[in-house]
Amino acid sequence: MTIYVGNLSYEATEDDLSSVFAEYGTVKRVVLPTDRETGRMRGFAFVEMTEDAQEDAAITELDGAEWMGRQLRVNKARPREDTPSNRSGGAKRNSRY
Repeated sequence: MTIYVGNLSYEATEDDLSSVFAEYGTVKRVVLPTDRETGRMRGFAFVEMTEDAQEDAAITELDGAEWMGRQLRVNKARPREDTPSNRSGGAKRNSRY
């Protein structure tokens, strides 16, 4: 299972998140997505822990908690929807009518 952490401070780092979640168990991985164009953090993260029970405890304790001046949203991450990025929904780019 993967944990979604939303409403993060833009100052948060992977080390910061690892430290907070380590209070509930062993952290396997932290991912902080960044914007492709600006390189700026997007305000959310994904955290994986070694055991589901540890993840459940972290979710229960941290959802709604204030951290770095923000109220965190912490829950189980939903699987990414399979949506083709090349679908234009309209006319082709170089077509003429």
